[in-house]
Order: sequence, then C-alpha cells, then structure tokens
Amino acid sequence: MSSDVDWGLYRTFLAVIEEGSLSAAARRLALTQPTIARHIDLLEAAVGADLFLRTQRGLLPTDLALTIKPYAETLSATAAALMRKVGGNAGEVAGAVRISASEVIAVEHLPPILTRLKRQHPGLVMELVASNEVDNLLRREADIAVRNVEPTQDSLVARKLRSVELGLHARRDYLEARGTPKTTADLAAHDLIGFDRETPALRRIVQRYPAFARDACAFRADSDLAQLAAVRAGFGIGLCQAPRAGSPHDLVRVLRDEVSINLGIWIVMHEDLKSDPKYRVVFDGLADGLGAL
Repeated sequence: MSSDVDWGLYRTFLAVIEEGSLSAAARRLALTQPTIARHIDLLEAAVGADLFLRTQRGLLPTDLALTIKPYAETLSATAAALMRKVGGNAGEVAGAVRISASEVIAVEHLPPILTRLKRQHPGLVMELVASNEVDNLLRREADIAVRNVEPTQDSLVARKLRSVELGLHARRDYLEARGTPKTTADLAAHDLIGFDRETPALRRIVQRYPAFARDACAFRADSDLAQLAAVRAGFGIGLCQAPRAGSPHDLVRVLRDEVSINLGIWIVMHEDLKSDPKYRVVFDGLADGLGAL
C-alpha cells in the first residue's frame, strides 16, 4: 500500500460508503460522478484491493472497506474540527452557529430563545435547520443539534433536558360538533391526525396506541408542523406538545390519563466546540430556554 495517499480520497470513500452510490456521493460533495469514480479507483490502487462490489443494488463495501471506514470517519471529524478552529476568533462571541432541530421545536420554541441570544450578543449569526432528520454533527452538517433521541457517539457533548409531554388535542368547536371521546376505543369514530410513513419510533407509538395506526387516520402527514396546523384548524384529533396547546388556538386536551407520551430532549454538540465562546453561549442559551418548557 502506498504511504502517500491524498486524504481527500478518504473523504470521497466515506461519502460513497455512506450514500451507497457514486451519483449520491457526487451530489453530497458537489463533484461530478466521473470524479468520484476516479477517486475510488485511485484509492483502490493505493490499497491494492477492491473496496466496493458493483451490484444491481448499488455499491456494496468489501470487508476491507468496512475496516477502513472508522479511520475515514476520524479523518473527516478532524478536518471539520480544523476548519472550526481556523474559522473562529478566540474569546469573541461572534460568527455563524448552525443549529438543527425538529420542525416543531425550530418553529414553536427556538425563535424567542435565539432572539434573546442575538440581543445579548449582536455579533452572532443564527443558521437554523428545521428538520426531523438527525444531522451528523461529526461531518458538521450542524454545529449544535436539538434531538429527541439520545446521542451515542463518544465525541459528542450532550445535555439532557426535562421531557416534554405529548398528548391528544382537538379544537373546542370540533369536540362540540363530534363529541369528546371517553376511551381510546371512541377514537374510531373521530377524524384522527397522524403520520404517513412509518418509522421505528412511530411503530412503538402504534404498538402502544393501536387506534393511531396509519389506516385509521383521516389526515396523514410526515410533517409535525402540518399535523399541528391541522389540529389547530379543527380537522380532528392529533398528538401535539402539551405546552403548545391552550388559549391562542382554543385547543382542548382529551384522554389525558389514557394517552401521554414523554418526548426526551437533548442539546448536543461536538466536543471540539466546547471551548469556543460562541458555541458555548448558544449551547447554554438553548439549554436554559428549552429547559423552561
């Protein structure tokens, strides 16, 4: 094996092994597909063995590729840490901080928290990604993430906040017209608001509350915001965060004792960022603001 391998080839290798195809890796890295293919050929020549098997289902990593992958991930994390360090000015709370959060948290909770932070530190620039996807902090898809699942990577700093309760809600005029369910069995006679595509987390909810199976829902959307809007519009009964219900939208909690889900919240960032003032300030500000929910 050559001892002088361009580390950028490992960046391409990591994109291919994670995306599963040359074209997807090219889109992620903003390169052409022939360039991606050439990088893989060069790396395979350097290691003296095939790294991928070409199949009809795409590129499958060989055992050697799976052995190399953790080292490529370390290189990627180190490169991201280097760029963060070069881009920051020690001691100054200024610059861009990219935050990832679920749709509801990003839209319903974060704006006033970020506004307070901006007023306290005018040099901050906030970049907010509102998505239910878990961004990869190791690749710096985000600097700080607000997650509803506990992080497992050792290189991440995480702070667990108090859980937020999810419960069934409907608008008052809907319940006046259709009646208020007394048991979960009564939900079969109502218009339910739920998800379209099933995920492991949703399967666990359906196992616990079979009334919310996909086929039983009259309104289906994978967007939490779309579901919340449907509840507020009076379409039917749906799950939403209890702190978001109440007077502005005249929502009523139903089946409080029968249906209650605790949603965990974690504030997470890469450990390399904890010594940088701007990330530390935003991390602590998010934790304090969301902790008061």
